[in-house]
Amino acid sequence: MEQVKKKRNKILLLIIGILLLAFIAAGIYLYNTVFQPFSLVETTYIHIDREKNYEEVIRQLKEKAGLPSEKIFRLLAERMNYPTMVKTGRYAIEDGMTMPDVIRRLRSGNQAPVNLTFNNMRTRENLAGRISQQLMVDSLSLLNVLDDPTNAEKFGFDEYTFIAMFIPNTYEVYWDMSIDNLLNRMKREYDLFWNEGRKEKAGKIGLMPVQVSTLASIVEEEATYTDEYPIVAGLYLNRLNRGMRLEADPTVKFAVGDFALRRILFRHLEVESPYNTYKNSGLPPGPIRIPSIQAIEAILSPQQHRYLFMCAKDDLSGRHNFATTHAEHARNAAAYQRALNTRGIY
Repeated sequence: MEQVKKKRNKILLLIIGILLLAFIAAGIYLYNTVFQPFSLVETTYIHIDREKNYEEVIRQLKEKAGLPSEKIFRLLAERMNYPTMVKTGRYAIEDGMTMPDVIRRLRSGNQAPVNLTFNNMRTRENLAGRISQQLMVDSLSLLNVLDDPTNAEKFGFDEYTFIAMFIPNTYEVYWDMSIDNLLNRMKREYDLFWNEGRKEKAGKIGLMPVQVSTLASIVEEEATYTDEYPIVAGLYLNRLNRGMRLEADPTVKFAVGDFALRRILFRHLEVESPYNTYKNSGLPPGPIRIPSIQAIEAILSPQQHRYLFMCAKDDLSGRHNFATTHAEHARNAAAYQRALNTRGIY
């Protein structure tokens, strides 16, 4: 009887030992899984939009970051109350992070900033589309705001000049910033850009900052090569100072609504538009594109010369011949017209 009892005790101890080992093994496995680091070649990013879809978060973690264990992640997320605390934003998932690290980052809303860039933008549609590619902002919603004169007035612009508030550069922002926050940020950047030094330079050439942007937009459309910007800037300022019309082809293209025009014809020059500088004196009511900083600086620091006329070179290189007299300009223009005719550009 004693032997049977001892045998039962041994079996019980064995079972307990096995269970204990199994428990320890399960604990080790669970610990290793919970704290198994993400293995990434480079930092990846997940984006959580305004729908705050928890299932979409898990999908991105699986596809972009190789989530170590979806089951364990869900258990951890529930324990850490994350499913009810999903926040919009762009979040960095870095090599070596663990699932608890990721959940804490997502739950806290600790976003990775975005470098917002926009340049070479002609229209508001271009700008809205470019920004929407980089932020959570909807392009149509942004375009509607940009097209609303009341919004322009809030920032000290009008419907023609509002686009000048956007200075092409690189800005560190958050992916989920609202349209209002975006506009406020652009206004702050505009005010920082137009410091006292630049305002003083603008005053010396008799222009307000927004007029500088308007003229810079024409210069940038006119000149293919940046080294010509200061020359063209000086030419247009010479014409303005003499009371001459700018007679800038890019403003005609803008008025017609076709920047692809390769040849300006007399019928184009007759279009009725405040942007047609062949028919209207002074500057048009606003920029015909978003001018680059380089073009703006060219207006503020124009080359000093006596040129009043310019014409594309007859080699169609995109460069220009400059002239001080109408007779000289007429010869340049005739050579250019012959080059167009020879190449069948009408």
